[in-house]
Amino acid sequence: MATYKDIRGTHITTVANDPPAPVNGQMWYNSTSQTMKGFTSNPAGAWATGGNLNTARSALGGAGIQTAALVFGGSPPPAPTAKAITEKYNGSTWTEVADLNTQRAYVSGAGTYTNAIAVGGDQLGGVAESWNGTSWTETTDIPGVSSYNQGGGAGADSTSAIFFGGSPIPANISYEWNGSAWTSTPSQNTARNAQSGSGTREAAISAGGGAGGADTNYANTETWNGSTWTETADLNVAVRAGRGSGSTTAALHFGGHNPPKNGPLAATTESWNGTSWSEKGDMNTARNNMSSGSEGDGGGNSTSITAGGGTPSDSNATEEFTAPTTSTVTFTAS
Repeated sequence: MATYKDIRGTHITTVANDPPAPVNGQMWYNSTSQTMKGFTSNPAGAWATGGNLNTARSALGGAGIQTAALVFGGSPPPAPTAKAITEKYNGSTWTEVADLNTQRAYVSGAGTYTNAIAVGGDQLGGVAESWNGTSWTETTDIPGVSSYNQGGGAGADSTSAIFFGGSPIPANISYEWNGSAWTSTPSQNTARNAQSGSGTREAAISAGGGAGGADTNYANTETWNGSTWTETADLNVAVRAGRGSGSTTAALHFGGHNPPKNGPLAATTESWNGTSWSEKGDMNTARNNMSSGSEGDGGGNSTSITAGGGTPSDSNATEEFTAPTTSTVTFTAS
């Protein structure tokens, strides 16, 4: 039932100092500064449209932030017809730069705009390449992995990353990378592929995913502390082929497929505060298998960006997330 406040709004009062805890929509007159002020809040956050990719594609890797992002590889699979294209973003425009050495779709990525790593891909083993801001260089493969794709990734740069889960099986591997060698680490508690990954090599988060070809979606969330994976609070919706960004205390999970395996595409966005997930503003376009990206050092989710993906056709659209905000606005006479 609507309240008087809902219908008529908040009463404008005269105060000597701004109120310490205003509510959304509240207005007041500050007699000290002799100004009219109001308080606005966007508790859900929102996605905004960015510049389009030059090449529409899905199943691509990503790294970086809204003003300095990188995407690479992409559909359509299998590997002989997949893409090697790399594009960088300056906050408004994507520019094609040096290709991957090995074309691939369903590639996993981690790092930053100038210092990233790409791992695996459709019909590939644990083939790895590092990016120095100008070109890709083939580096040491994940050992003993004959085929690896759709895994989660997290890391600060091309010398500090962790990759986990993936296909086939779905895989339950977990490997850390130090810039020169791979180290096998304890596996996730739930084997899955097509999950999201974010954070750093020492503090990562994995959420959602699927069970390979099985008609199963997961809502499971696990955090990595540098030595073990721990199950924690689930996503509100079981989603596969979504993407993630942020850190273990401020992460974002977005898009994907709702249940069953190939159920409706999702625009849902959920935010992680270190303890639980809460739904936030939906993406403008529901999609799966898009790129992921946020601060390579595992910072918060306020610089999250995604590009491409399946809608179900390959997309070139870019979206940038604005975190929930509050602000006091001063009104001036015109």
